[in-house]
Amino acid sequence: MSHCVMMLSPPLAQHFKAVSTHYKKPTKVFKLGIRSCSVAPRNTHRLVAEVKEKLEKEQNSLPLGKYGRDDDQMILWFLKDRKYSVEDAVSKLTKAIRWRKEFGVSKLSEESVKRAAETGKAYLHNYLDSRGRAVLVVEASKHFPGEHFEDEKLCVFLIEKALRKFRGGKQEILVIVDLRGFRAENTDIKFVTFVFDAFDCYYPRLLTEVLFVDAPFIFKPIWLMIKPLLKSYASLVRFCSAKDVRKEYFRADTIPANFRE
Repeated sequence: MSHCVMMLSPPLAQHFKAVSTHYKKPTKVFKLGIRSCSVAPRNTHRLVAEVKEKLEKEQNSLPLGKYGRDDDQMILWFLKDRKYSVEDAVSKLTKAIRWRKEFGVSKLSEESVKRAAETGKAYLHNYLDSRGRAVLVVEASKHFPGEHFEDEKLCVFLIEKALRKFRGGKQEILVIVDLRGFRAENTDIKFVTFVFDAFDCYYPRLLTEVLFVDAPFIFKPIWLMIKPLLKSYASLVRFCSAKDVRKEYFRADTIPANFRE
């Protein structure tokens, strides 16, 4: 049986020490179970089968095939995200599959996102980073609010493209946001919220780190505004320099063009 360890913060620990030095074993503390932890259970195949069976019974109108209700890999993403709860995974996965159809994800192509892509505001890097992650690069100074649906399509298209770069079971994405040259008119809180919501709702557990590179002073109040909107994803953000990107995340021959010396 897996165990989750609960730690008391120092103030709380001191409080308990002051009240009593005697320990009395409680009759009931909380229910232990593998699904309350983030550790993968041994029976993941059975859980995937349970999700598929439940979807077939309750949501048989959902499509089959790649990224459909019988896609084992996609089901596993959502099981991991929902701490291996079949009920929770089915609920979130159902919404994601419906969204894919409504958004028209399968119809996205280089041509359909051409106008937004030509701005150079975002692209999928040709190489993986030093940790084997697919890399999405955003040049914030080239983004201007206004064409939200075009930008959203480009965002989703690039994420989908990144999925095809995964190798050897590694399924992680690094996002690098180049803030050099960023100005107030590049601010787009609505779009930033869409990006993180997309990862959270439709591509769970794939985004593992976000680099904000060479953030100017003007970005500080903007960060204070958007940070609460990112919720747990805010912990994935690292502020760093272009030099850090070069030295820590790539080899000399795999550095994105706009970060080369």
